[in-house]
Amino acid sequence: EKPFTTDPVEGATKLYVCGIGSPETKAADNILFTEHEIEWFDVNTRELCFSGMETPLKERLSLLSGVEFRLGDSVLFTGSTFVGLECSQVFDDLVLCYGKMDGEVVDDGKYYLYDCYPLQYIEDERVQANRTRRASQWKTFLNYLEKAGKLKK
Repeated sequence: EKPFTTDPVEGATKLYVCGIGSPETKAADNILFTEHEIEWFDVNTRELCFSGMETPLKERLSLLSGVEFRLGDSVLFTGSTFVGLECSQVFDDLVLCYGKMDGEVVDDGKYYLYDCYPLQYIEDERVQANRTRRASQWKTFLNYLEKAGKLKK
């Protein structure tokens, strides 16, 4: 992931998220949701709330599938994984999680962006290195949502 050299938030760029398919399929061909389906993102709880989706995301995306957050032609986050609360694997990078991990595991039917899975590894040096590596893109993501009026603080 490379830091942006210009501010894509100021342009006519659109935010969207794709499923990462087979090598023969471009991620951009598999759009899961766009900024229009994002109702808001809560910075504190990391909840990503959707509205206007005809089919819930959990029904369109297989667990452990990759997801790619994009801003126009640029990739914000790669290697993100869609996980549920019953996953036995450990991920040291950003995950899109169906269910809440906050002290206890809660299947609340909501989606969250966590820096790792499970959260007990949040202080791991690899998790921290990945957070540092994606800091510029994360800031761009938050700035974009804030300018779109979709950021809760």
